[in-house]
Amino acid sequence: MPLMRLDRLLSECTALSRSQLRQIIKNGSVSVDGIVITSPEHKVCSDTARVELDGKTVSYEKFCYYMLNKPAGILSATDDKKQKTVIDLFPAELKKKNLFPVGRLDKDTTGLLIITNDGDFAHRVISPRSEIVKTYHAVTETPVNDADIEAFRQGIVLADGTKCLPAGLEKLPDGSCLVRVMEGKYHQVKRMLASRGKPVTALMRLSIGGLELDKGLLPGQFRQLSEKELCSVNKKK
Repeated sequence: MPLMRLDRLLSECTALSRSQLRQIIKNGSVSVDGIVITSPEHKVCSDTARVELDGKTVSYEKFCYYMLNKPAGILSATDDKKQKTVIDLFPAELKKKNLFPVGRLDKDTTGLLIITNDGDFAHRVISPRSEIVKTYHAVTETPVNDADIEAFRQGIVLADGTKCLPAGLEKLPDGSCLVRVMEGKYHQVKRMLASRGKPVTALMRLSIGGLELDKGLLPGQFRQLSEKELCSVNKKK
């Protein structure tokens, strides 16, 4: 069973610093399985221990998964000295969990972005081998046509020789389109459409596998994913 220092476990579950927590523990404000513990170094089982801080239960989760409605103008990165990142949208107690975005959306691209600290999960979602389809809504300077749809179906080859896997392209009644891809090369959707003479003016990711962006989330808002939603990521659309 995984054992953790008590002060470390609490630091990953609260906005308090390790030094603050060490003093709080020494003052007798923390209990483990009903017993007051005054040693910050005390080892607890993170899976089974019932830890209480000032009488309130503290829940520890090794991995966490969030759905973010990414706004425009924010970098899909963990840290940047000059620009705001998607991780900056999260409070301090969650930043401590070493969160990172699953894949990247361009700075001006909006919509569904999964934020987690589970590297294996992220790799599965990103890898083309998993065949997880990502769906985007794109607005282009001119509407796509049947020839564009067929070119996407065959697999676009970009100007620099980059070969893209076969992808889905669907015309919408308002002149915009849906793009479905299973990979995430640099600026891929924009470059694919541009290669067909259809420059993108707005791009939004709607879904990853069977997970759809919650329409109730405003740009910049996030919420935790349910177990059912996590499983839906792997579903074919």
